[in-house]
Amino acid sequence: MAAQNFDVIVIGSGPGGYVAAIRAAQLGQNVAIVERENLGGICLNWGCIPTKALLRSAEVFHLMHRAKEFGLSVTGANFDLNAVVARSRGVAKQLSGGIGHLMKKNKITVFMGVATLPKVGTVSVKTDKGTDELTAKSIILATGARARELPGLEADGDLVWTYRHALQPKRMPKKLLVIGSGAIGIEFASFFNTLGADTTVVEVMDRVLPVEDAEVSAFATKAFVKQGMKILEKTTVKKLDRSPGKVVAHLEDANGTTTQEFDTVISAVGIIGNTENLGLEALGVKIDRTHVVTDEFCRTGVEGLYAIGDIAGAPWLAHKASHEGVMVAELIAGGHPHPIKPNSIAGCTYCNPQVASVGLTEARAKEAGYEIKVGRFPFIGNGKAIALGEAEGFIKTIFDAKTGEMLGAHMIGAEVTELIQGYVVARGLETTEEDLMNTVFPHPTLSEMMHESVLDAYGRALHF
Repeated sequence: MAAQNFDVIVIGSGPGGYVAAIRAAQLGQNVAIVERENLGGICLNWGCIPTKALLRSAEVFHLMHRAKEFGLSVTGANFDLNAVVARSRGVAKQLSGGIGHLMKKNKITVFMGVATLPKVGTVSVKTDKGTDELTAKSIILATGARARELPGLEADGDLVWTYRHALQPKRMPKKLLVIGSGAIGIEFASFFNTLGADTTVVEVMDRVLPVEDAEVSAFATKAFVKQGMKILEKTTVKKLDRSPGKVVAHLEDANGTTTQEFDTVISAVGIIGNTENLGLEALGVKIDRTHVVTDEFCRTGVEGLYAIGDIAGAPWLAHKASHEGVMVAELIAGGHPHPIKPNSIAGCTYCNPQVASVGLTEARAKEAGYEIKVGRFPFIGNGKAIALGEAEGFIKTIFDAKTGEMLGAHMIGAEVTELIQGYVVARGLETTEEDLMNTVFPHPTLSEMMHESVLDAYGRALHF
């Protein structure tokens, strides 16, 4: 069978791949995309989107129990886990179907199958019907990542789960152990704890949400403990003894090893890139700790071969992948896009309370040698937060004392995942503290706290 020729072939249809394909098609390229499982990749089908649907159900359930505070009455508040999961899967299915529509609209050829790269410029796709040979001058790897599994802690789908099992739980955990307190671990801990699971979170580092600012981690820990979670920091799970219906976890900290019994364990100890079985090493692609090594424009060093998103390393965020996809598509079409600045990409965690951040933490700013000014503003000082019944949280801003450049912003509290983008825009436009102080924020909104935090960094806060 003769090879089918395209201008651009994208391998993987997650938020990096499908966006790269759309942008390349908009720029007049003849594009093919290869997907081995579901259009939309992990994010739409097994990650960002369905987890947010689950967390929304938990949030509504939590509010039902607070009805009295709002002058309302709810009796017999309960949940149907199967219905909660069915809603989440429905949301994912709707969006995945939408990707199919976007592929048709942009005249992108979709191949459902497993891709390999037998030589530079060639992609072989094994489908249900046989093998398709595709060629292109430009190939974009967007194969994503999967859950890391540690020896002895491997998931079995029954007692020990990865995020995939947790998204379609066979049962409601009674006594749950979550290993790892990054975004994935803490979101599932938040979901199941809100629905009533007795939840313990184990973190090997000295604090939960270890990539966040230390003050945010400390506030989050207090909030989680208040909600009934048990948080074990500087603790390692050495092994899991499995028997019907229960798991005995061997937990090691500075004081030695103890054992605890659980009925369910969720392992969320990081991710590894999907670099295997593609033929990358034979092409000369450099791989470092399961991730493809690229330059700032996602070039692999192999002619015409690019890598974007999770396969290309941290930060492992869907929005970073999408932006890289657009950048690479524009580069291929002869444009001159700006490279991505990792420090200007926001991270969001949708636990309760929500966490969001961009740029340097206070510790990192000091390590980098900056003389800094730090501002903080608490939710309790904001009228909208009090009216919402969401007075827990704060916003923290960090500035270069010499230039007024915003170095970082860190938030914890209601809806901060929506607020953070204001500071992302500010960093992109290189605004100074003066620009932010002179911006008029609407009242009453949560966003006013962003203004007050900047004012506070310069001793000018008005409402606290």
